[in-house]
Amino acid sequence: MIYFPKTQTLIEALASERIVPGVNYAFLKGQQVFASTVGFASIYPQITQLSPFAYYDLASCTKVLATTPLVLQEVEAGRMAFSDPLQKFIPEFQDRRVEIRHLLTHTSGIKGWIPNRDRLSGEELASAIISLPVTSEFNWVVRYADTNFVLLGLALERLTGQPVQELAMERVIQPMGLTETTFDPPKAECVPTEFVDGQVLQGIVHDPKAQQLGKRCGSAGLFSVMEDLVKLGQGYMGVRDLPFLNKQSVKDLYQVKTPAGLKERSWGWNLIFDPEKNYPLIYHTGYTGTLILFDRIKQSGLILLTNRVHPTRHNQAFLTMRSRIIHAFLAENK
Repeated sequence: MIYFPKTQTLIEALASERIVPGVNYAFLKGQQVFASTVGFASIYPQITQLSPFAYYDLASCTKVLATTPLVLQEVEAGRMAFSDPLQKFIPEFQDRRVEIRHLLTHTSGIKGWIPNRDRLSGEELASAIISLPVTSEFNWVVRYADTNFVLLGLALERLTGQPVQELAMERVIQPMGLTETTFDPPKAECVPTEFVDGQVLQGIVHDPKAQQLGKRCGSAGLFSVMEDLVKLGQGYMGVRDLPFLNKQSVKDLYQVKTPAGLKERSWGWNLIFDPEKNYPLIYHTGYTGTLILFDRIKQSGLILLTNRVHPTRHNQAFLTMRSRIIHAFLAENK
């Protein structure tokens, strides 16, 4: 039986307290699914109704639903190793210490300011990211950054000859039968996001880097609907097969991959621990207001879809509430 009353109350308060326009959410338990829709799709320039079938900009959840499985496929096939230096795939990247594993776990230490970043072309931005320095944080600090997954996407492109987003559609999305998951969504069916430069973004990826890089972006860009995300969630929970990964690769995601003493992360995924038995669950968030959280041991999960950046990104209340929702779910996850 699916029973998460406190978590459900907190989620629905997001809409009733006007922290976000509306919410699509689902609780998963084995093969059971409880899904609900509350609130509105938009409040500006006018109020519009929210559909349970609405498309959401998944933002950084793209990292774990598209790019990470592509890397794992290459590792399974022996064409890439976690210990391979990034330089093997992108020779112009200067520091040979940075390996694929550092990018996957956000321990690369790569950071730096890119002048006029949002005004660069996609090619210019890719070159600028490849040229960023490796700092003293290398392998000492977990510093979550889009840069790591942009570089993974570019490495996959060099290896396969295909842009990462095309590759994800062919090797991940289509084999799973996810007919509504796409990098090119029907705009009218998307929940609007931020009001930027005189227009409300709708069906256009919110992240500027993803807009610039287009099909070459491995850090953001994916849109999806609740039904498809439930199927993926059940796959990561072990309730159904993921045809694009072997079972050991999926099981391996529920393990700490960062060095001892650092914040625990897996390949791509963030980790959080069961409050009683202390085993890891995988989860990821998206800047636009998305959250996916899966437990392979109890075969349970939470999917939360909102457009918390509508009409503006200044929304600290959402981040506070999201943390409360995660911890309520863990407490009720029996």
